[in-house]
Amino acid sequence: MIENIPRNTISAIFSQALHEGLIREEDTAVLFHDFNYLASRIAYLKSCFPSDTLHGLAIKSNPLLRILEFTRTMGTCVEAATVGEVTLAMRTGYSPNQVIFDSPVKTEADLRFALELGVHMNCDNLTELNRVDSLLKNITSNSTIGIRINPQIGVGAILESSVAGKYSKFGVPVNTMRRELEDAFANYPWLTGVHLHVGSQGCAMEMLVNGVGVLYDFVCEVNQKRTAKGEQPVAIFDIGGGLPISYSYQQRPPRMEDYVAALRERAPGLFDSSGHRAQGTGLRAQGSESSSPRHHGTMAPRQNGETGEVSWRLITEFGRWVFVNSGFTVSRVEYVKRDPGINTAMIHVGADLFVRECLNPTDWKHEYSILDSQGKLKKGLDDQPYNIAGPLCFAGDILAKGIPLPKVEEGDWLVIHDTGGYTFSMWSRYNSRQTPRILGWFEGTFSVLKERESLEDLVGFWE
Repeated sequence: MIENIPRNTISAIFSQALHEGLIREEDTAVLFHDFNYLASRIAYLKSCFPSDTLHGLAIKSNPLLRILEFTRTMGTCVEAATVGEVTLAMRTGYSPNQVIFDSPVKTEADLRFALELGVHMNCDNLTELNRVDSLLKNITSNSTIGIRINPQIGVGAILESSVAGKYSKFGVPVNTMRRELEDAFANYPWLTGVHLHVGSQGCAMEMLVNGVGVLYDFVCEVNQKRTAKGEQPVAIFDIGGGLPISYSYQQRPPRMEDYVAALRERAPGLFDSSGHRAQGTGLRAQGSESSSPRHHGTMAPRQNGETGEVSWRLITEFGRWVFVNSGFTVSRVEYVKRDPGINTAMIHVGADLFVRECLNPTDWKHEYSILDSQGKLKKGLDDQPYNIAGPLCFAGDILAKGIPLPKVEEGDWLVIHDTGGYTFSMWSRYNSRQTPRILGWFEGTFSVLKERESLEDLVGFWE
């Protein structure tokens, strides 16, 4: 499938919005989400993995309620990083057995909330396992429970988004705390899942595969010991997300089918079609029961008594890969400053919407296009390059420096490509700016996903 929405398509969508009066005078910036692209992206993802894989789309990448409602209709699950995100998932119609709850800092109240609700939960550390064990003595829960393990396979090109180095704030390190992990799986029969995440963007596909392989080898050893004792095996394997995407028309990121093929080769048991997998849209297996009196899960991992094969339940947690390329942002150019050697286009979004891009421009970059006042794509190049400057009151509020663009004039519209994720979800309240209007586009029809914030609502935030 195409990696980036074509410029001509963006121009056509924006021109249609202008023609239909959806870009009002006060709409100095608008976010667009192409649901046609999003649907094809999800369908492509699902086609690459076994049909019973649970795809827990990361809510933090795009928590808009209308987006979550749409992804639910596509047969996805969701990954929640807070109880707030769990609540968003429930509000949009996801059932508890379609929610994967991850957080590195869960309070006892968070743990109780998750266990009573019955979501799948990945614990982050050994102390958290102890808390869960204490709670399970007094709570009847339908939750399945895993633990996040750091495979310690190194860091990628973007340090801030790499989480599988020798040190990470996330998870339990597999090398330096291997014995403690083995003890945890020996002491807690209800611990039937594992979780890892190598990093997001900047991590090569080979790193992701290596991380899964390290954890797969470890779990196979754990299962030999558990099944020898007559206990249910660890069978829920959450591989996280992180496959790089393209922020440029020239980039060719790894293909999802190639990633899955590499995973099949490195960890074949996870994809063994001969296993009797538990079916269903969520973690709950239809008609499955556990022989363990202390099993609290909605999906009881099982082992084939004749072959010893584990019936794996595979989970993914893609967010950036699913959402980012499906959206774009358009801002009106309010002023153009022309100085010797450089022009500056002053627009209505900056570090409030693109905090990573402004604070770490080396690693986080977008492509830009210019539309005229009617939405027609401008071509050619100006004699001087441009800085793209936002409206916030600090010098670092610059999205890009020295980029070639067609001649930009006041009243033009600047397109920031590939903003469908990790943009609005990271909105900053600095300078008390109103959040922009957000539009969805599906099969030629627009819908308002979120209205431009009123001044009254903005003031209410600070009350």
